[in-house]
Amino acid sequence: MTTRSLLLLRHGRTAWNAQRRFQGQADPSLDEIGRAQAYEVGALIAAVRPDQLVTSDLARAEQTAEIVGAACGLEPIADARLRERGLGHWEGLTRDEVAETYPDEFADWVAGRDVSRRGGESRDQVAERALKAFHELSVVPVTVLVSHSATAMALTNALLGIEQRVHPLGPLANCHWSELYCELHDEAPAWRLRGHNLGAPGTIVPLPAHVGPGDDAADADA
Repeated sequence: MTTRSLLLLRHGRTAWNAQRRFQGQADPSLDEIGRAQAYEVGALIAAVRPDQLVTSDLARAEQTAEIVGAACGLEPIADARLRERGLGHWEGLTRDEVAETYPDEFADWVAGRDVSRRGGESRDQVAERALKAFHELSVVPVTVLVSHSATAMALTNALLGIEQRVHPLGPLANCHWSELYCELHDEAPAWRLRGHNLGAPGTIVPLPAHVGPGDDAADADA
């Protein structure tokens, strides 16, 4: 019997992250801090000796994956199905701007409810496309997926059998990861969570899963 591990790594920081601006499928690049985070996490990821490295095709994820891949001796493979959740007319706006312009939608988001009125994608839609990408991966001992907070949470829920209406683990900090594992045998694999928000020592942001208007909410890559 062998064990298969999956590391879901969030990209490094962007200027939009620092500005608390909703990114979704908009495509800002890493800032200087984000690149430094990627180099730091690359050494940690290299220590687990991953066998394959797959990334979202958005710039912030691909740039993170390139740095991590260089540390691991792996060439990242891009897959658009690992992109962040599409956020519709919220993309490019700060949290204060969304709160002022779309107060009812913002209230849903702060409460942890799935926001469908803004356009974009539902959590179930994100989970569906990410799960399709996952099922096409080669079955190897250790896989690293470089993605985004909401996408990583949706895929984690799907693999653990948790409904998408709630994200009990909360969001990932930049350049932190969730690690899942399963034992390979004749039965269907049962995935388990080994750790969440793993990464370099230091303050982990975001921390809370249920928050107020000024904090990090439960499904954002902002």
